[in-house]
Amino acid sequence: MKSLAAIQSAIKSGETTLVQVVDYYLDNIEKQKDLNVFLEVFANDAKSKAAIIDQKIKSGTAGKLAGMVISIKDIICYQDHKAQAGSKILEGFTSQISSTAVERALQEDAIIIGRANCDEFGMGSSNENSAYGSVLNGIGENRVPGGSSGGSAVSVQMDMCLASLGSDTGGSVRQPAAFCGIVGFKPTYSRISRHGLIAYASSFDTIGVLSKNVEDCASLMEVISGKDDFDSTVSQKDVPAYSKSLVNSKQYKIAYIKDTLQNPGLSADIKANTLNKIEQLKSQGHLVEPVDFPLMKYALPTYYILITAEASSNLSRFDGVKYGYRSPNGHNLETMYKKTRSEGFGEEVKRRIMLGTFVLSASYYDAYYTKAQKVRRLIKNKLEELLTQYDFVVMPTTPTTAFKMGERSNNPLEMYLADLFTVQASVAGLPAISIPNGKDSSGLPVGLQVMGNFFSEENLFSFSKQLMDN
Repeated sequence: MKSLAAIQSAIKSGETTLVQVVDYYLDNIEKQKDLNVFLEVFANDAKSKAAIIDQKIKSGTAGKLAGMVISIKDIICYQDHKAQAGSKILEGFTSQISSTAVERALQEDAIIIGRANCDEFGMGSSNENSAYGSVLNGIGENRVPGGSSGGSAVSVQMDMCLASLGSDTGGSVRQPAAFCGIVGFKPTYSRISRHGLIAYASSFDTIGVLSKNVEDCASLMEVISGKDDFDSTVSQKDVPAYSKSLVNSKQYKIAYIKDTLQNPGLSADIKANTLNKIEQLKSQGHLVEPVDFPLMKYALPTYYILITAEASSNLSRFDGVKYGYRSPNGHNLETMYKKTRSEGFGEEVKRRIMLGTFVLSASYYDAYYTKAQKVRRLIKNKLEELLTQYDFVVMPTTPTTAFKMGERSNNPLEMYLADLFTVQASVAGLPAISIPNGKDSSGLPVGLQVMGNFFSEENLFSFSKQLMDN
């Protein structure tokens, strides 16, 4: 059963029960433990909730998401459960709150089956930066699943749950979705409350959804989006019924950025698959045109300057004083701080904190941080202008397919290039989705990214479903 509709139909007809569905997922989790997807599985909790929801389904009082079993990335808080952000520095921390997204999913009878592994604090493109070991892509061959929501992506890919809540700061939902051959959706910044999402770069962080199909993604998004008193940055706009507006055969005006397909780092197979999709769209009557986007080359450096600055500020709260890991080797306050942070944070997190501290320093603040903020505004304005002329912008999600474990670990710059095509939407705060777009010559999944204008989620879902159905 690959969709919520199929599961709900099977439960209603008596073919199965939600308890059996949960047991099926738990069995898959157990059989595939070697992939290192889950840091914690909530087996008893999931089974007891499934029994209650089975009764609610029988009595006709179940919520919209009854039958949906999800995983949550280890960066999203769930009350009375651990939240470690894939880091040693939060070892032993138990959350006192649930994130708004988790709270809303539970209210509509979704079941949370476990806490998925991720790159530490969401910093990574391969899921090799977790303090609790790397996650393996289910396609085998020792491939990375992408990051930072790699555990979330593999949990959906390998049928350990139906969908997953991840987080996307610069591509952390879309890139692993592409590497694992599933759907990954990043909404408009502020569409979903960030309350209960452990902060990395607050002006970029967005909770996103990974699923097998567009319909389930739309159903989950519909429930978790919207205004929230706990987040002053969340949008006050009403949330449309995304799941009800997936059927249309509208002709769209679509742009593709020439630079993305001419980039020397783009794999020949991904380029071919993207061009094939463009030709297919043209044959279906859509207007598809190439456009120039000269600011494209500035998106990645702008992104990395700003997110490291915000990370440097946000992660200063992890000092060993109030909660989490505290070094036993500190002999006074200063050495306790230094030892705790040196021992508690991984190499990539320390690298980004140091970079961020550097760009925020008095001597370089204007040269880097202020300039990057100005470029961010230019990129946002230019994309907004482009999306008033076109309904969508399409491009590859990633420059390559899933690479091998350890292949890029010693070259951070090469690793950062995995985010080459996803950071634009993040810098601008625009919604974007990655959907499967065939495979390369080695049989590895390829992703196609579709970007829309602010709060155009409804159209994005509708168009993406059309793309996946054809």
